[in-house]
Amino acid sequence: MNQHITRTEHSAPARQFTVSLSPTRRGARLARLLATAHLGDWGIVCEPAAHIVAELAANAAVHGRVPGRDFRLGLSARHDELLRIEVTDTRDEQLPVVFSPDQYAEGGRGLLIVEALADRWGINVGPVPRKTIWAEIDLVPQPFHRVADIHDPVSHVPAFHDA
Repeated sequence: MNQHITRTEHSAPARQFTVSLSPTRRGARLARLLATAHLGDWGIVCEPAAHIVAELAANAAVHGRVPGRDFRLGLSARHDELLRIEVTDTRDEQLPVVFSPDQYAEGGRGLLIVEALADRWGINVGPVPRKTIWAEIDLVPQPFHRVADIHDPVSHVPAFHDA
């Protein structure tokens, strides 16, 4: 028997997903739905990631839109320790700026949300005419709970005994 076939890997390999989407509200919504579905398939439940994808995709659709050009969503998970989200559009001349909008403003908080939810984020410019906004989330593995380890409150209720 070949040992390479029976070898057990102790860490998950890097996983990647990339898709091009139309720079529309529908494309931004689809980006969030696809990201959530792929992360679920990978066994990663990360609600902040869905919010980050939604904000970055909405920004690409609104501020990075060029007629006839799509935006690209990229997800990568490395060894279930790090999730990287990338959204690339074709408006490198229009870099996003984080600012505090007026309290009554209807928009302008997207990057504040990304900044609050991501462990790290940034901008890569190029190749022309592209820019990529990326965000990284450190994934904390959920502890494995066995059924026997779960506290059962019923087992601690005193029993009534006949006197």
